[in-house]
Parts: sequence; C-alpha cells; structure tokens
Amino acid sequence: MTRIRHGLLPLLLAFVAGCGGAPWNDPYPAADARSNTLYSSFSERPKHLDPVQSYAENEYAFIANIYQPPLQYHYLKRPYQLIPFGAEEVPKPVYLDAAGKPLPDSAPAERVAYSEYVIRIRQGVLYQPHPAFAKDDAGKPRYHALTAADLRGIDTLADFSHSGTRELEAADYVHQLKRLAHPRLHSPILQLMGGYVVGLKDLADRLAKDAAALPEGAVIDLEPYEMSGVRIIDRHTYALRVRGKYPQFAYWLAMPFFAPVPPEADRFYGQPGMAQKNITLDWYPVGTGPYMLTVNNPNRQMVLERNPNYRGEVYPGEGEPGDAERGLLKDAGKPLPFIDRVVFSLEKEQIPYWNKFLQGYYDASGIGSDTFDQAVQFSGQGDVTLTEDMERRGIRLQTSLATTVFYLGFNMLDPVVGEAAGERARKLRLAVSIAVDQEELISIFRNGRGLPSHGPIPPGIFGYREPDATGINPYVYDWRDGAPQRKGIEQAKRLLAEAGYPNGRDAKTGQPLLLHLDTTSSGPDSKARLDWYTRQFAKLGIQLVIRATDFNRLQDKLRRGTAQLYFLGWNADYPDPENFLFLLHGAQSRAKTQGENASNYRNAEYDRLFDRMKHMANGPERQAIIDRMVELLRHDAPWVWSFFPKDYTLHHGWVHNRKPNQIANNSLKYQRLDPALRAELRREWNPPVVWPLALIAAVLVLTVLPAVTAFRRRERRTATGGA
Repeated sequence: MTRIRHGLLPLLLAFVAGCGGAPWNDPYPAADARSNTLYSSFSERPKHLDPVQSYAENEYAFIANIYQPPLQYHYLKRPYQLIPFGAEEVPKPVYLDAAGKPLPDSAPAERVAYSEYVIRIRQGVLYQPHPAFAKDDAGKPRYHALTAADLRGIDTLADFSHSGTRELEAADYVHQLKRLAHPRLHSPILQLMGGYVVGLKDLADRLAKDAAALPEGAVIDLEPYEMSGVRIIDRHTYALRVRGKYPQFAYWLAMPFFAPVPPEADRFYGQPGMAQKNITLDWYPVGTGPYMLTVNNPNRQMVLERNPNYRGEVYPGEGEPGDAERGLLKDAGKPLPFIDRVVFSLEKEQIPYWNKFLQGYYDASGIGSDTFDQAVQFSGQGDVTLTEDMERRGIRLQTSLATTVFYLGFNMLDPVVGEAAGERARKLRLAVSIAVDQEELISIFRNGRGLPSHGPIPPGIFGYREPDATGINPYVYDWRDGAPQRKGIEQAKRLLAEAGYPNGRDAKTGQPLLLHLDTTSSGPDSKARLDWYTRQFAKLGIQLVIRATDFNRLQDKLRRGTAQLYFLGWNADYPDPENFLFLLHGAQSRAKTQGENASNYRNAEYDRLFDRMKHMANGPERQAIIDRMVELLRHDAPWVWSFFPKDYTLHHGWVHNRKPNQIANNSLKYQRLDPALRAELRREWNPPVVWPLALIAAVLVLTVLPAVTAFRRRERRTATGGA
C-alpha cells in the first residue's frame, strides 16, 4: 500500500495548489493574472487597418486608438463636442470669395467660394517605435532598401531587430491627404471628399493616369505630387481648403481618414517582398496615438499595447451633470492612458463570450437576446435594473441610445414600388409601413431595446423631434391617449386597395402581389425574424419573397439599382443631421453616383432644402428646414421607418471610467482597471471542481487495490513455498 499512497500524493498536492492558486479554467497565462490588461473580443476579422481605407466599426475599434487625427470628441460632454487631439486647437474656418479674399463669418453660403482651415499641430508628439524609422550608424534609414536576402527569416514586424521614432510633422497629415487620391488604395471617401477638398479629385486623376503607365506593382511615390488645396506653412502647420461653406468638415477632422501617415511607412511597406509576407500598413499600423498593435492574428487574438512614446494628454476635468456623482471625474488631470495592454480574443459565438464574462475573463459585455433575462429585469415602473445575481457580482449596467437608424428600404427605381408608379406606389409603401409593426419587432427580437423611428434622425442629433402630438409620423401613427398609436391594419388595407391591390391582388389582373426582399441575414435567429416579416406582409395579403444573398451580391444589386426591398442601417460618422439626411439626397443615388442613397430617392424640393440646410449652423431656421425635409420623407415613404437601437452594456466593478460614447471610438485610453480586485474575484468565482478527480482517484484505488492485494498474496505464497 505504500506505493499507492505515494502515487496519490502528487494528485492531492495538485488539489491543494489548485485551491490556492490561479483558477484552473483561466484562459490566460498565470503571469498575467494581476497585469494591467483589459480583456475584450472581436467576432469578425477586420478587413483594413490602413486609415485611408478603413470605414467599419470593427476596424475603428483598433485604429481609432492607434492614429491621431487633428481632432477628437470630448469623452464626457454631451452634446458631443470636438476638442483638439493632434492639433493644438479646433481650427476655425476662414471664408473666402472666388477671388480668394476673406469674408466675414456671417457671409451667406452663396458668397463663400472656399473655407480654409489652418491647422497647427502639437509639438513634441512622437511616433510609436517602428522599423520604418530605424537608422543605421550613419543616420540613414536602416530598412528602406531591403533585398530578398535581407527578408529571409523576416515573417512579422517583430522580426526586425531595430526600431526608431521621430516627431510628428504637418507634412505627415498632408501625406495622408494625398493617399486619399491613391488609385490602388480605393479610399471609400474619395468621391465625397473629392467634391469638397480642393485639388483632391485633380490629384486622383493625375495619379490614375501616371499609375497606368507604370509597370504592375511599381510603387507610386506621392512626394513629388502637389495638391492645390493643401499647403504646408511650416513644420507644424498646414492649411486645407474646402469648397463652399461646409461646417461639417470639422467633424471629418476627427476621423482616421485625416490622421497622419508618415512617408517612411509607405517607403518601408512598399518594398518588394513585404506584401507577400503580409507586412503592410493595412496589417501593421504606424501611429502616434496612445496604443500600438503588437499582435495581429485575426484567427485567434489581436493585442494593443501602450505606445511608450505617447504623452501629454490627461483625463478630462469636466463633463456633464451627474458625471462627478458617478465617479467619472476622480481621475481628472491624470496622464493617459491608464491601461497598459488590451487583448482582443476571437469569439464568434455569444454564449461562450457571455460565460467567460460571468467568470471574470472578459471585462465588459453586451447583452444578447439569449442572456437578456439572466442579466436585467424590468421594475414595476418599467425601469431597467440588473438581476440580483448581477448585482451580487458587482456588475454595472449602462444604457444609451445609439446614434444609429435601421430601416427597410424601397428601391425608388423599381417599377412596382418606385417613383415611376407614382401615387399608386406611394400608397403601397405607406400600407407596408403601417403593417410592419415595429413595436412588436422591438419587443420580440430586441427585448424592448429600441425606439420606433418616425424619421431618419436619431435622438441626440440636432433636428430630432420627440414623437409627441406634433412630432409623430402622421402617415403611420395617430396621437391617442397621450401616446403615439400605430394606425390599424384596416387603414393599411384601404391604402393598398387605393393603390390597386385589394386584398393583396392586382385589381386588373387578379394576380397576387409579390414583393422581393434581398437580405444577407442567415442563421436560426435571422430565420425567425424573416418569418415574422413574411407574416407582417401577409396581413395585407402581400406575398413577401425572401432572397438570401451574400454581402457582396447585395451591394452589387444596390449599385445597379436592381434590388426591390432591402435592409440597411447607418451609424453616425459625426453628430450632425446632414449625416443622416444625405442618405436620401438625390445627388447621392447609389445606382447613379455610387453614393449612400441606396433607395435612389429623388425629390426636387428635398434636394434644394438639403443643399441649403447642410451649410447652416444649428438654430431655429435650420430646425424648420429639417422639419420640412422630414415631412417630405414621411409623405413619400422611401423607407419603412424601423427603429433606433438602445445599447445595453455591462462591465465588472473593477473597470472604471466607462461612459457610453456613440460617436468617439478612442475610449480605451480613459478606462482604468483594478487588476488585484479582478484576480481576487476570479478565484472566488472559479473554484476548482475537484470532486470528479477525487471520484476518479477513488475508483482507481478501488479498482487497483484488489489486484495489488492479490499480487502481494501470490508473492508471499511463492516466497513461503520456496523457503
């Protein structure tokens, strides 16, 4: 029995160690248990990390924390307010007439030929350590003339043994502006900005022509090219000229499209053999922001680490009312960022993510439909509160209305639902708008997390009207008993009959009305929602045909104007009504100009008002124009006005300074952790479950013991017989 006891000793020691050390189910290295690391996730591989190409929310989660545009949004203040980031101050435009002479600030838009922004950038800002800046002993770039032999053994950026840095200059911002025109980068804002930034379109044409004459794969050097609307005044100052009076341009200066990219980065990454190894700016960004990307493995993990050269920014000292009481000003004046490292792990499914969040291995989480009842509950007054289990764990809930609109769009070029069918199609669109019950959709599929929309402008954006007696959409709702009430299905059926489709059949041919919905939705949840939409149309006798497709195919149909109905949503690029109203501007037709007006809606009065409204400052006159524009949209119904989503997020008690910001994407630098508390609670919430191992050990002992006993008896008998 002595040998059996000795064999069990390591197992017993493991039990003891497991009870006192790190949790056995910890997915991270034990050495990181108390590190100043934030743990998050991503579910979809980012396509672009080059700021000239990136235009997706999942990509901005990374690059907005790496790059430093001239401006950013105040983290705490609402309404959203622009503040300096790379620039010393928020630039004020100087208005010029056609001859280039200054005009007063009060000059009407029709007199303003140009707006010029003089941008002074902060001095002493340094780039992250990077091989592109490495110098040899003679002071020359170490890695700008690499040969195939030099690249042997180089597979990632980390394989370069030397790195360097340099100070940020105005020329770096100008270089990025030129990159918008690069014919091989295909910037998604080239067409839009080409209409505003003076000289950008001309530069794009010149570069395209010159690129066509170059051998395939040859590098296009942007340094010799000039852009007429941009000039460098001195090392830390540049001027940017925009056509007309366009107040919203300042918001674009807070987007990564206008962040600095050093020419050294293009020279470094443009060398032969680099792209084949996936060593590109699209894979390894080069920035001056608070973080730098050190691991890019989109099949497993992406890691941001503190930029050791970042300094000079502190936590804000003021916010909106209530922020101090919520503890959001305790760190005022302290240097940013607080967190050293952010680990994003690939999580494609919600349930595994949720379980790891409850175990403490993710620091924050959204709330899926499957876990909604486990996380929150509604009080008798309709208020949203955390469940007792969440409260007991110290988890905190934050809710906010997203600056986002979701909608079901009609293609106005379609012969059945579009503009050519005139009043008949308009009444058909209104009938569908009434029949599709958004309140029911929000209740069933979003657990109440949303507001039915009465127009395209979401709450929090100037121009939004509360859905009161004067703010509702009167074509879809009535005001009854102090609240908006959706019109009855009988009203929708009357409109459908007036459109020539009584009971969902063509009055002339007797044929059933079929409408086609193109969608990229897939999976069990999507099937339930699409079945629900089919039933909504069936209430009118309309047969809805679902045409499942992939994203690229849908985009192709929208570009060609061949989709009949489609789903889309829009997140605000900047907090201005123009960023939503332009989605229905005739000049932005997707089929005709490749703009963002996917419905190809056109209304001459709306377009005239849009061109006037977009140049105006917020005020009563602008509000009156917006009200008229929204009225036209409600009357014409190019969209089924769906909903504005409510965001519910949870975070653990060891995470501080979290405040929802629907516009800014660079909030990581403001958050602070208590790693010691996290480590303690992880141990508490994840005690090792040892009884299965103990049971296995006991079974093993009971199984082996008789055999050992019999063996020893046989040995003794053999020994006795031999004696």
